[in-house]
Amino acid sequence: MAVTLSERAARHVSGFIAKRGKGVGIRLGVRTSGCSGMAYRLEFVDDTNEEDLVFESHGVKVVVDPKSLPYLEGTELDFVREGLNEGFKFNNPNVKDSCGCGESFNV
Repeated sequence: MAVTLSERAARHVSGFIAKRGKGVGIRLGVRTSGCSGMAYRLEFVDDTNEEDLVFESHGVKVVVDPKSLPYLEGTELDFVREGLNEGFKFNNPNVKDSCGCGESFNV
């Protein structure tokens, strides 16, 4: 399975990379945090590491480290607008439970 971006998320990421003037894509990962155990990590990538797994979605590279892949496999990153708020939404089929504030999850 792969880690993908929705078309909206890919357009949003491409726009940010263009504004930054550099970057090869976006890195998705997880870290230990929060009341449910895991939290998402999202950052721009200027260079990939040898061990990174690289997926391409709608023309944007999605970089995932091998330790995060089991938690992210099959995830689609979307960009949503709800009322006045907008942001990335992780559609992760591996999540069993998440905290009430939405900041952390467990698998």
